[in-house]
Amino acid sequence: MFEYIKNHRFFAQTQRRLEPIAREELQELGATQCEEVYCGIHFKASREILYRINYCARTIIRVLAPLTRFDCPSDEVLYKKAADIEWLDLLSPDQTFAVDSNVSDSTITHSRYAALRFKDAIVDYFRKKTGHRPNVNTANPDIRLNLNIQQDTAILSFDTSGGSLHKRGYRLASVPAPLQETLAAAIIRITGWTGDQPFFDPFCGSGTLVIEALMKYCRIPAGIHREHFGFFNMPDFSPQLWSQEKKRCAENLRICPKGLISGSDIDPKAVKASIRNLDSLPHGKQVRIARGDFRNQGKIGGCMVVSNPPYGFRLQPKEEQRENPSDLFQTYKELGDFLKQNCKGSTAYILCGDKELTKHIGLKISRRIPLFNGPIDSRLVKVELY
Repeated sequence: MFEYIKNHRFFAQTQRRLEPIAREELQELGATQCEEVYCGIHFKASREILYRINYCARTIIRVLAPLTRFDCPSDEVLYKKAADIEWLDLLSPDQTFAVDSNVSDSTITHSRYAALRFKDAIVDYFRKKTGHRPNVNTANPDIRLNLNIQQDTAILSFDTSGGSLHKRGYRLASVPAPLQETLAAAIIRITGWTGDQPFFDPFCGSGTLVIEALMKYCRIPAGIHREHFGFFNMPDFSPQLWSQEKKRCAENLRICPKGLISGSDIDPKAVKASIRNLDSLPHGKQVRIARGDFRNQGKIGGCMVVSNPPYGFRLQPKEEQRENPSDLFQTYKELGDFLKQNCKGSTAYILCGDKELTKHIGLKISRRIPLFNGPIDSRLVKVELY
């Protein structure tokens, strides 16, 4: 019997520094015995809660179901233990699979080599049992498996998500360096916005923040566009429970009032991308997206202003970054002026990938939240505009 079936415990991967936010969300969705660790949460869940988390969670990357764990002092032990698993309970010879692996502080030092030995064990198991072998498909496999070896302890897991949950499926059009969906959702949770005041993003790009705000307000499941989840191939999968969860979520949807959420961008391509992405979601047409410079935006007091302005990284090679920082300094100064003059009674959260730039906003910062935007050590700063 697989480990997760015996103890109903799973592991949710998340981005660094989002662990407390992910834990809170998992608990809201019904997970119990949540324990934060680096880049993840161990938790306990029933089958229906597992399906709900995969379908609805906005701040996690994937959910792993441990199959077995063992001492792993060598690649031969890894091969033998992996070959002992009853893979026919999870996979058929005509299906495809992929392996994600991570190795740290162990005798086996190379993740790719560990993954190769793991794959060899699976293939040889099928050849011995059936005379046929499943193929590896790293791009779009039927099932994904995970291998983690830390301090010579190996955990083999089944990816119940079937791939990263940040891929919502609404990003039909994009602009360079878009904000990752899970980070955008986490930022909105941090703000505490519930829809009791208008939401505005003056640098909306391809619309990630406004879309995640729409999905949160309307209670649209993060996986609404996802056609396949890994848990469909779990031996204890219940189509009835899955159907009940989808029905429950559909009955929980609510309409977004027109104009409650809005965004703008000076780039016409970004505006076009935002509108196209919003159109793929229920009530997306209720969100107002306009082309314009934030400096020319009229007064919007009493709002929640949330944005990810440019900060000179992400697009250029390192040696070319910040060639003319004075332009960015001026942008942030003008952003501060806009907030002060046009957004009285509002609260602003600005994600900044360079702590130096926050000094040029020229307003008192009441809170600084450290986050990672990809590899960039960033700060989400809160400004209260009385």
